[in-house]
Amino acid sequence: MKPPGRGQVCVFYGHDRVPSTDELAHGGMVKYQILQKVFPNSPRRFNIQYLVSSAPPGDWAQLLWLTKKKETKLVWNQNGVWYPACYGPGWEKVNKPMQRMLHAADHIFYQSHFCKLSAELFLGKRQGSWEILYNPVDTDLFTPADSDPDRHHLVLLLGGNQYPYYRFEYAARTLAVLTRYRSDVKLLVTGRLGSAPDKEAVLAGQSLATDLRIGDRIEFLGPYLYKDAPNIFRKVHILLHTKYNDPSPAVVQEAMACGIPVVYSKSGGVPELVGDGAGIGIPAELSWEEELPPDPQVMAEAILRVDDRRAQYAEAARQRAVELFDLRPWLRRHHEVFEELLSK
Repeated sequence: MKPPGRGQVCVFYGHDRVPSTDELAHGGMVKYQILQKVFPNSPRRFNIQYLVSSAPPGDWAQLLWLTKKKETKLVWNQNGVWYPACYGPGWEKVNKPMQRMLHAADHIFYQSHFCKLSAELFLGKRQGSWEILYNPVDTDLFTPADSDPDRHHLVLLLGGNQYPYYRFEYAARTLAVLTRYRSDVKLLVTGRLGSAPDKEAVLAGQSLATDLRIGDRIEFLGPYLYKDAPNIFRKVHILLHTKYNDPSPAVVQEAMACGIPVVYSKSGGVPELVGDGAGIGIPAELSWEEELPPDPQVMAEAILRVDDRRAQYAEAARQRAVELFDLRPWLRRHHEVFEELLSK
């Protein structure tokens, strides 16, 4: 196996094949999709291993061995961790591979300050170089709609995947509250619902919607391709993000880049992304022992407040996404780190 040339960056993402943007992917795999356009996946000939905690390799122990054997550099992108509230008994065991990668890495990209906090609490404080680097968004691809997507309805979006299931449940309950104030509201729901098979999960979701008398106000769109995401965002007015302690959800930044304000649980890493002007956060206590979803009544009231000044929130959301999360500086920083590591 011929090694890479001196100074040449060759990256392996821990997977023999990374899906193209024409294939379904979520979480850390989307970052691999973005990166491999600039740094093609090189499973056989590499000097940098770039691994994301939310899309870990199948054989992490072998990759750690290869790091020492081939004297390659390991860059670890740290998202969230497992802890009692989000996993239950056994969270320590499932954290072990992540813990070893974190402490073995030559450099760490934490996806938010919250990601760093939770990693230090549950994986241990590491020695070595690190930085906070938020997820990127292609602000040339994710752009606002040219006109109001629906003049007759206030359209909400529950984006990404809906696991745990309460993400959908609390969005549905929020919608039910909203119908007491106005008759023109509806909700689009993307991705999978919970951990049940797709058909069963959708049936359960439809059953809840029927019980809440909002069955005709919810549309289930299912999983979607990364390249199709902008068109979904351009159909809506407000992103509803109900997940508690979400470490660093890219769906929030993608929505903001499309000029979509966010109403969210003010927990995890989301407040860092939205800031003060791009939406309204519902205050939440920090707990590692239990999930604390936002109150539907409070969420509904926040949505109405955002809608009253939606143009102002939308402009702030787009501006923040362009200034803080644009893809180009993110790629440039990766290139700088890769070159710095290879020069040592």
